[in-house]
Order: sequence, then structure tokens, then C-alpha cells
Amino acid sequence: MNPSRLFIFRPVATLLLMISLVLAGILGYRNLSISALPEVDYPVIQVTTLFPGAGPEVMTSGVTAPLERRLGQMSGLKQMYSVSAGGTSVITLKFSLEMSLDVAEQEVQAAINEADSLLPKNLPNKPTYKKVNPADVPILTLAATSDTLPLTKVQDLINTRVALKLSQISGVGLVSLAGGQQLAVRIRVNPTLLASHNLTLADISTVINSQNVNGSKGGFDGPERSITIDANDQLQTPEDYMNLVLAYEDGRALRLKDVAVAEYAPQDEYQQARANGMPAIIINIQRQPGTNVVSIVDEVQKRLPEIEQLLPQSVKLETLSDRTQTIRASIEDVQFELMLSIALVVMVSFLFLRTFAATFIPALAVPLSIVGTFAVMYLAGFSLNNLSLMALTIATGFVIDDAIVVVENIQRHIDDGMKPLEAALQGAKEIGFTIISLTISLIAVLIPLLFMGDVIGRLFREFAITLAVSILVSMAVSLTLTPMLSAYLLRHVPESEHNSVTRSFGRAFDWLIRLYDKGLLVVLRHQAATIGVALASLVLTAVMYMWLPNGFFPSQDTGSIQIITQAPADVSFSEMNRRQSELADLVLKDKDVQSVSSIVGVDAVNNNALNMGRIVASLKPFGERDGADAVISRILKAAPQVPGIWLFATKSQDLNVDDMVTPSQYQLTLDSTESDELDAWTPRLVAAMRSRPQFASVVTNLQNGTRVAYLTINRDAAARYGITASQIDTALYNAYGQNLISTIYTQANQYRVVLEVEDAYKKGPEAFESLYLKSTASGLTESRMVPLSELVTVTEKTGKMNISRLLQTPAATVSFNIPNGYSIGDAREALREVKAQIGLPDTINLKPQGALAAFENSNQNTLWLLLAAVLTVYAVLGILYESWIHPVTVISTLPSAAIGAFLALKLCGMEFTLIALIGIILLIGIVKKNA
Repeated sequence: MNPSRLFIFRPVATLLLMISLVLAGILGYRNLSISALPEVDYPVIQVTTLFPGAGPEVMTSGVTAPLERRLGQMSGLKQMYSVSAGGTSVITLKFSLEMSLDVAEQEVQAAINEADSLLPKNLPNKPTYKKVNPADVPILTLAATSDTLPLTKVQDLINTRVALKLSQISGVGLVSLAGGQQLAVRIRVNPTLLASHNLTLADISTVINSQNVNGSKGGFDGPERSITIDANDQLQTPEDYMNLVLAYEDGRALRLKDVAVAEYAPQDEYQQARANGMPAIIINIQRQPGTNVVSIVDEVQKRLPEIEQLLPQSVKLETLSDRTQTIRASIEDVQFELMLSIALVVMVSFLFLRTFAATFIPALAVPLSIVGTFAVMYLAGFSLNNLSLMALTIATGFVIDDAIVVVENIQRHIDDGMKPLEAALQGAKEIGFTIISLTISLIAVLIPLLFMGDVIGRLFREFAITLAVSILVSMAVSLTLTPMLSAYLLRHVPESEHNSVTRSFGRAFDWLIRLYDKGLLVVLRHQAATIGVALASLVLTAVMYMWLPNGFFPSQDTGSIQIITQAPADVSFSEMNRRQSELADLVLKDKDVQSVSSIVGVDAVNNNALNMGRIVASLKPFGERDGADAVISRILKAAPQVPGIWLFATKSQDLNVDDMVTPSQYQLTLDSTESDELDAWTPRLVAAMRSRPQFASVVTNLQNGTRVAYLTINRDAAARYGITASQIDTALYNAYGQNLISTIYTQANQYRVVLEVEDAYKKGPEAFESLYLKSTASGLTESRMVPLSELVTVTEKTGKMNISRLLQTPAATVSFNIPNGYSIGDAREALREVKAQIGLPDTINLKPQGALAAFENSNQNTLWLLLAAVLTVYAVLGILYESWIHPVTVISTLPSAAIGAFLALKLCGMEFTLIALIGIILLIGIVKKNA
């Protein structure tokens, strides 16, 4: 049977088939999205609850625990990790890969609804949830600044004008603002003056809620006309609130302005963002899944001048970071390497085949195979990314092989005197089965990649399928177009017609063949020694595999540096903001830093604690700067210039499997049923890790140094005055909790009304003497104002900055970096030694998270993947050749090739990472193909 016969005799049909393949590929290419990595649904959902003013204990018991009890009952839930801090609760849910995220979202919403009745009644907003994909970093970050307008006004303009326009651009997904300057009306009360009028903060809250309404009022329907009823029932401006009547004293109206000040101010005063040294609103733009990141950013940049026209001239928009700069550079590099690979393959083919016709025919297989693959990639929902383009680059070496084998065999028959048409029929018939067996067995090598577990397996599935499709298209081209063109373009070329270069290379090739001939005779005469060398190479391969340092994924320089900052637990917000600003300015001064954004404050996205902040440094283009590692080193050396704050810097990575924000790159959790045990052992573990050279920037989220003013309520004294614990809590929240007591509704947005005492009465526990409650005890002729200090005893002590739980069990997170010269495998071994050294009890579970867990999983499967690739090749070859022995003959050449690969990694100082593993698997295919 000759699979090429039909195509050789029907050249027009064959050419039209190839043209159709090219057109389909071009259409597919034009519609392919562009991204850094393949689109993967991470099985993670995050539930966030904001409750300003609530401490970690209240957030844990009142918010996190009720939610966890409901969320923990969901099917397919693998892990649940929560962090409760001042004013925030963040619960991270990780599901099994088999779980549909759409179903998971429905179950999460149902669980939140079930827990609703158990949550605090004065919670400002219901818990929200979102899918978490570490790869969904903002594709474009902008900063809005103004020299004249307050940031509250700037954010309001951005929120109502810019964000709306940006979200309408095709492909734009989420547009989020950072900096926490949401416009509100803040009512700052003088509590002493208020008490002198026999009123409390609760009275003000009641008056405002009764006077600021926005309800339906009905209408009239007369005989001829209808009339809608409206009224000035809603208070819109601070002046409206200032003129509110609180009470009458001797016929005189007591207004709010007599005891308080109402003004426009941020809804949350404990958030702040800066951009390049100026207070700013940060605008993060994310794309919709499956869209072209490059075209989206181009369109946004094109529309920005038009959008800026909607803003006052004093408001400036500037680009802080453009994620597509590194994506474009990366894609362009891979595209260049792809074209270079094609050029080198064609050049080498010409040197061996020595004629333009013989080179042109197999060279066509490369673009046809790659372009044809684009069509399948589009239909499969793939994208142009680093992994799919890497697959196509690798494919250039594979796809031309089949065509060269066909052309060389046909040319041999022509040189023996056969007519080109007959030679094409005979040559294609002889080699057809070999081409099919080569293709099937080569694709078989890639099969184990499809079964890699976890999110990493999903990432590399696109790589494996793309490479397999290009090889399949190559086989089709080699069995159709190649023999057909050979029948009409190839001819016998006498040696005399070759030029001096090709004749010289021909002689060199003949000499190489003769040398190989002699070497083969030597090997055949010493078969025992040859087998001994083969066995020795097998042993050496195993030794070198164990010798190589293990890694997870090669570190990238994406042109962005993430910096997490941390100050002592008892630092005030204003002092934290000052230190953070100084540090951000210091980072901006580095010669290779182009822009810097800085965020402090609790927002449950960037930070979960008031003593922590985040800085993002965008670096200059690659050709104009040092590497990111050098920049980080300089920043770390300069950081001590700002005392009282520590920073932890890492390079931003395209491949990020972490679902928790931690100061350092690698994470592990400790959990125990006894929180005291956890509090005692976590610092010991951290101290022991810091003493080892395999770890750097070791830090834990277990912070017990925050200052707490603990109130012991004298319930008997409170009862004498008819005052309840609930009233005390309400008074405290009204005074110090940024209580959102009302809402202002407008056509463009909604704004909250915040109640609090003046700043002078929020400096420390002594302020309790100025906070009054109204006595309602029976028997009193008139109500009496009672200072809070008469009802409580204040004890100042230390408490926790946050409370972490893993599957509802007390937990702590430890994060660390790995210094240069050490691998993640070294760190893993050192961690085992540290655990034994300090005698960590069995009652404390130590679990890797994020990238560390992914490494553990991939490391366990590495050997099995290699064995699976070898066994798959053996099975396919055994089926094709109906032999037990021939597959062993082919596979026996693998150890010698592996030695070269391992030696190359060692000499280059590289780790055995996932990319190296894929290289070894591909090496199995190459060696098999040669054999």
C-alpha cells in the first residue's frame, strides 16, 4: 500500500489542499489571543468581608467562623485557609481540578446566604467572592494624580468617568481602583460638647437616618394629567448635614454644626496610594479570559487621550506599568528564534541535500506544518504564548525530518537511474510506513505530558498538544505534498554540476560516513565492551539525575519587582504611611527603576494588616538596565536608610501558582488544634530557618505585638445606669470604628456617611473619659450622661495582628526566599533538618503551599513521567514492529543521551526544572527517532 500514490497523480488537488491548509492557518492565526501563558482556570475562590473597626478576634468569631462552617460543607473542597485581621476577613477556597468553577461559585453563594443570619447585623456590606487566578495580573496600570484637587474628588471622577469608559473597551475585564479614597461625608463629633447637651453619638445616628431618606412617594393621577411626587428628603452635601436639628433647648434649635463638623473626606482614612512620589489613585486594568492582551492595551492607549478629555486639566493620567512590554519582548524573542530555527534547518538541509530543489521541497514542510497548526490551535481555544510558541520552535527540528527522509529516498532512486515519477512512487511506498511509525512513536513520547497533575499539567497540556499537532501536520505534508513535488521537481544532478562549496561538503560528509563505518566495525568487534559501556552509562545517568539540584520553574525577569513591606505591629497608620513613602522614594531613585506605585492600608486585596504595604517597581526596558536580581540587591542594600520598616522583594513571574499574598516567594503553613502551641513553635521554626544559608527573607504572618486596649465592663455599675453591653459596643463603634450610618444616592454613584469623633479624641485610651453614654435607669428624674471610664476598666496588653486558620484549625504561614547558589530541593532538605533539629511536635502539621506544594507534587511525579514516556515509546514501537526486542534496541540509546543533557545542565549551573524535564522527554523522542 502506498499512502502517497493518490497525491502524486493528482498534483492540482494536492496543491489546493495545501493552500486550504495555509488559509485556514492564517485565519486561525489572526484570531488567536496573545498572552504570557495558556489560559487555565485555577480552582480557587476567595471570599472577602470588610467590617471597618472590628478587631481580629471579632472578625474571626463573628464573621470568619460562621462563613467557614457553611463553606466547609461544600463538595470538592480540598483546602480552606482564612486570615482575619482588623476590619477584614479573607477566606481562600481551593477545589479539586475536577470541580467545575461555575458549580463551585453557585455553592459558595449558597453558603454565604446560609451564613447571613449569623453575621453581624451592622456589617456594612455582605461578603463578596471572586475567582482567584494568580496569572490574572493587571495588563496595564495607570495612576491618576492632581496638584490641586483632593484625592477623594479625583477618585470620584475616575470612578464615574474613566473606569466606565475603560470597561467598555472590547476585551477589558475588571477595572479596579486602589488607594481607598472613595468620596464620603464624614461627621466628626466633639463628644464632650455633645454630652453637655445631653446627647450621644447614637442620637446623631438616629437623627441622620431619619432625615436622610430616598424612598418612593407615589404620585397623582387626575382626570387629565398625572403628577409624580418628589421631595428634598435626601441630604446631599456636608452643609445639609451641618444644618440638621438634633434637639431643641429652651426653644432654640441645636444643630449638628454646634457639636460636629461635616465635610467631604475619604470613606476609609486608613488607605493611601502613591505613584512616583505623589499621592495617587491607582487604576488596574485586567483583561477578559481568552482575549488578545496586546490588542487590548493598544486600544486602551489609543483611547486614553479621548478619555482624559473627560477630566479637569489638573488631573493627570500616566502609565505606571504595561504588562505587554515584556509579553511583546518575549513573544518577539520566540518568534525570532522560530524564524532563526527555520533558517538554520533550511541551511543545514541544503548543505546535505546540495540542490535547491531538494532543499525547497522539505523546507516547505516547516511553514506548512506551523501555519496549519495555527488553525487547530484556534479551534482548540489555545493562545499564542510562551509555551505554545516554544512548542512550535521545537517543532521546526521535528517537522522537516520526515520530509527530508522522503526526499532523500526519492533522490537516491533518481540517482540510480529511475525516472522522477517512478522514483517518487517507489520511494514514498518504501518510506511511508517508517514516516507513520516515526510520527506515532514521537507523539507517544508527549502523551505523559497530558497526564501531568495539578495546574502545571493544564499549563503544559497546550504545549504538548501544539507540538503533537505540528508533528501530525508534518506527517501529512510529508506523505502528500513532498512526494508530489519530488516527482515533478527533482532530477539527477551529476557531481560535476555541483559548485565547489557543495562538492566540498559532499566530500566531508563522505569522509564522515567512512569514519562512522570504521567506528561501527570497532564496536561490532567489541560487543561485550560496548554493552558494558551502555550499562555504565545507565548507572551514570541515575547518579547524575540524583546529583543535579532540583528546581520548579526557571526564574523570569519580567521587568517588574514586587515588594512587601512590614513595620512593627503597633505602628500607627500615619507613621506607616510616612515610612512607606520614604521607602518608595528610595526605590524610585534606583537608576534602573522607571516607575513605582505604593499602597498601604487594609483593603483585603493588596494588604490584610495596617503594618504592611506593597510597592511595585516597574523597570526600564531590558536593553537599558541591569537584571532584576541586581536591582533587588541594590534595593535591599539601600533599605536600612529608612529605619523601622522591612522589605521583602521578589521578581514578578508569569507562572505563579500562589493563591496567598506573602512577603516572600515560597510558603508553608503550620496548623495545630492548640493555638498556644502554634504561638510557641512558629517563632522557633522561623529562627532556625533564618540560621540556615538555604533560606533568605524568612517571615511569618504570626504577629503578636499589636497593642490592645482591653475593656472590662463593670456590669453592675452599667446596670445601675440602665446601660447595656450592646450600648457600650455601639458607642465605641460610633466613635472609633468609621461607622457607615447612612447612604447618599445620586445618579452617578452612591456615597456613604461616616460617623466618628474628632481626631483629638482618638489618640489613646484616655479618650474614653470624653465618651459618654446616656443613663436610662428607672427612678431617675432625668437622663444622666455617664462617661465610659466609669463603666469600664482599661487594660493595655498585646494581641494578634491577624488570626489564620486552615480548615477551621489555628494556623500560621511562614514564607521564605531561596538565595542564589541554592535550589528549592536544597531548601526542602534543609527544612527537614530544621524540623528535626528543633523537635517540632507531631501535633503541629507542616504543609507546603503554593509554588512549594507544586514543586513537591511535580518532584514526586518526575521519575514516573520519564518512565511513562519510555514505556509508552516501548509499547508503541512493539505494536508497530510486532517485536519484543526491537523497542529495547531503540531505547538502549537513551542513557548516553541523558548523560549529555544532565552534564549540560550542570556545566551551565542550571537546575533540573519542569522545563528541563520536558527537554528530557523530547530528548527521548529525538533519540528514538534517530534509532
